[in-house]
This record gives sequence, structure tokens and C-alpha cells, in this order.
Amino acid sequence: MASKGGGDEPAPHPPKDQLPNVAYCITSPPPWPEAILLGFQHYLVMLGTTVIIPTALVPQMGGGAEEKAQVIQTLLFVAGLNTLLQTWFGTRLPVVMGGSYTFVAPTISIILSSRWDDPDPISKFKKTMRATQGALIVASTIQIVLGFSGLWRNVVRFLSPISVVPLVGLSGFGLYELAFPGVGKCVEIGLPQLVLLVLFSQYLPHLVKPGKNIFDRFAVLITVSIVWIYAHILTVGGAYNGASPKTQNSCRTDRSGLLDAAPWIRVPYPFQWGAPSFDAGEAFAMMMAAFVVLVESTGGFVGVSRSASASPMPPSILSRGVGWLGVGTLLSGLFGTANGSTVSIENGGLIAQTRVGSRRVVQISAGFMLFFSILGKFGAVFASIPAPIVAAFYCLFFGYFGAAGLSFLQFCQLNSFRNKFILAFSIFLGLSVPQYFNEYTAIKGYGPTHTHGRWFNDMVNVPFSSKAFVAGVLAFVFDNTMDKKDSQIRKDRGKHWWDKFKDFKTDNRSQEFYSLPFNLNKYFPSV
Repeated sequence: MASKGGGDEPAPHPPKDQLPNVAYCITSPPPWPEAILLGFQHYLVMLGTTVIIPTALVPQMGGGAEEKAQVIQTLLFVAGLNTLLQTWFGTRLPVVMGGSYTFVAPTISIILSSRWDDPDPISKFKKTMRATQGALIVASTIQIVLGFSGLWRNVVRFLSPISVVPLVGLSGFGLYELAFPGVGKCVEIGLPQLVLLVLFSQYLPHLVKPGKNIFDRFAVLITVSIVWIYAHILTVGGAYNGASPKTQNSCRTDRSGLLDAAPWIRVPYPFQWGAPSFDAGEAFAMMMAAFVVLVESTGGFVGVSRSASASPMPPSILSRGVGWLGVGTLLSGLFGTANGSTVSIENGGLIAQTRVGSRRVVQISAGFMLFFSILGKFGAVFASIPAPIVAAFYCLFFGYFGAAGLSFLQFCQLNSFRNKFILAFSIFLGLSVPQYFNEYTAIKGYGPTHTHGRWFNDMVNVPFSSKAFVAGVLAFVFDNTMDKKDSQIRKDRGKHWWDKFKDFKTDNRSQEFYSLPFNLNKYFPSV
């Protein structure tokens, strides 16, 4: 077709079922030495959340440095188990399963309950921990039942490319509060880490051709080594001796208290804090958090499948993954991590950065999690990386993950006003509604829903505080209720691109990427 200028119209970029230009996809592992280094890199990236959550919760529960170290070890151990289970029997995607900030609010409600007041702080810690264990054990049932019964499969069949964009996009972009604000807590450490990370991953591979794969694939290892040494020099040189306690906690490399408190060898085990205690209200609040995490993790699975260059997931595989997510939450309750399990968004972003979506690499990272959770002193060395360095990772990797969500727009008609409305309204409210809830909580000390029942407050406040949940649910509802019967609208939604992945056996690539190991598909067939 000729344009007004007489030349040919530029051809649009063709949509791709799988992300091109990936070095290693799910089933093609890199050489062992490279795979081990990449696995260790994944371990370093997931450590941030693993350390931050117990550091915030354990002191409020009554625990000291020793209890904090033990909870971090336990959370790391369970994360390793959950990652192996998810990569072997769940979605089989290269997903790291770590802690979730969504479970923090109902956990704090348990901490604030007057039932656990005790003059002995260690006794209070154990009682509170046992209460969170009971709530998590009950909450895991909603994920297990929805996943393994196939009910979640029937829900995600109605997903389309236009409705996953807000869900996956805000799974990454919605975590902006954890990124640069964390860098700013110690800008002389966080900012160099951020600048070097971008320089090594995006510029040096094109300037230094022989080292192309080294710089972009191992940018995290290289830059952390440089900035960590620099931060340690500032610490021992007395740069923070006269600083405020808050600045010292953020900037110094010797303030975590983990190295002294961590045991040399300790194997976490179920019920290590005692028998779990159960309360109906606390369980209901935690169940709502578990459902929110289920929705967020659905976005996490979809985003990782894209970044790892896998074909779109059949609904049965997504449902299977949610079932094993529930098993992970159950294990968190049994072992006592004070937190549940979810897809690690930062590690999904790291896959996009390294262009290595190998399942073996993530399984190796799970090996590092188990190893360093048992050998506590060695694990504590890496867990004491200053938080602003971790926040610098988030600036890049959360953004990468959000971009994976935007990439689904290639299957949609962006000139459709219907699609524009769904994207505009769901993304805008996905940012605005949680902002209102979080601001209200920060000012008043409690959420907009404030009754005498803390559990009821959490059941309302927790879902509306999650950006990915609000945006994903709104997009899903609008996409499936607004005039979708017209065949042209079906194409505008991008639904026709996913038709061949509706069933497990329709496309051979589904068997390549998502089949269970040890010929288990024969006994547990996917549909």
C-alpha cells in the first residue's frame, strides 16, 4: 500500500509467541560453571526480601538478633524447598519462590493482638510465631484447593493479553516504593550501585566486545563486589561514626547483627517454635492475604514465562502452579517463617536482564538457598549486604518485570477505545486506590476500614493495598463483561493469539516446557 509520500508503508513489528534473542530458554541450560555463577546471582538477588521482612517483623514480635537470624535462615530454607518444588512439579518455570510483603499486614495484626502480651520477650516471640503459623497453615488451603481442584484453571481461561498487561505490569512497576526510596536511605552507596549496574549491564557489553556475555550476564556479581568493598571502606574508615542511628543502620556493613547471632550449623525443622495455635479471625485475614498473593503470583508466573522465552502457559499449568504455591505457604506455616510464599519479582527481572531463562540455573540457586540456610555464618555474610544496594537492584529488575507485562500489548489492538479504557482505568486505579489506602494508614496508623475486629480490617485493607491485585481484577472484570461477543473485539483483545495454548496438548511447545519430570504426566495428566 502506497503512502502519500509515494513510498511503502513501514511494516509493523510482528508479534512473537516467544520472546526472541534469549541466550538460554527453560530447557537449554548454560555450561555448568556459568550456570553455577548465574544461580549464585539469583541467590544474591532474592536475599533482599528474605532479610528485609524478618528484620521488620521479628523485633516487633519480641525477638532479638538470634531469633532474627533463625527466622531468616528458616525463610531461606523454605524458599529453597519451594523453588525446587515449583520448578520440578509446579509450573516448571524458572521462578524463585520467596517471601511476600502482602502477608506482612495480617502478621502485624497478630503481633498487636493483646492475647500475646508477655513480660518475657522471647516467650512473646514464640507465642506470636505459633499464631502466625496456625494462620498460614489454614490460609494455604485456599491456594491448594483452588489450584489442585482445577477451579483456578477455569478462572484463568478467561485471561487475555489485554487483561494480563495491568496485572503483570503492576506486579513490577507497582513495587516502586521499595526501589529508589531505599536507594535514597544511603545515597552514597545506593546510587553508585545503580549507576554501575546500568553501566555494566547495558553499555559495557557494546563497548567491550570480547567481554559481552560477562558484563551483561554477571553485572550483579561484579557491581555488588565493587560497591560492597567501597561501603566497607567507608564503614571502617569512620565515615559514619557521627551519623544518626538511622543512617548507620542503612549504610554500615556491620550493623545487621546477623554474623554474630547466626549459628555455624543449624537445620530448620517443622514446629521448631512449638505447636501452632489457631484463631478463626486471624485465619480469615491470612486467607484473604493468601488469595491476594495467588492473584499476584498468577501475574508473576505469566511474566516469567514471557521473560524466559516460554510459550504462553495453558490454564491447567497455571492452576497446577497455584496448587504448589499453596504447598509452599503450608511449608511456611509448618516451619515458622512469619511469612508466606510468592513469586520473586526481582528474580523474574534478573532473567530478563541476563537473558538466561534456564530452569537449571534457578534450581542451582535453590541449592545455594538450602546450603547457606544451614551454614548460618556463611549465609549471614551475604545477608548483611546493605539494604540500599539491594534497593538499587529493584530499580532495574522491578522495571524489567513490568516491561514484560507491557510486551503483551503486541497482541492487542491499541487503536481500540475499548482496550484503551481497560488499560487506562485499571492501571490508573491500580496505582491510585492503594496509594489512598497506604497514605491513610501512614497518617492515621490504621487503614480506611477500621473496626474493632482487626481480622475484618485486614480482609478489606490488604486487597486494596495491592497495586497488582486491584489493577488485575479490574482489567479481568472489564475485559470479560464489556461487549466481548463480537469476533472483531475478540481479535482486538488478542484472545485469538492464545487459542492454541488453551489446552495442554494443542501445541507441542507446551509439552516441551511444562511436562512433569519422571513421566509423571502419565499419572497426573494436564488438560
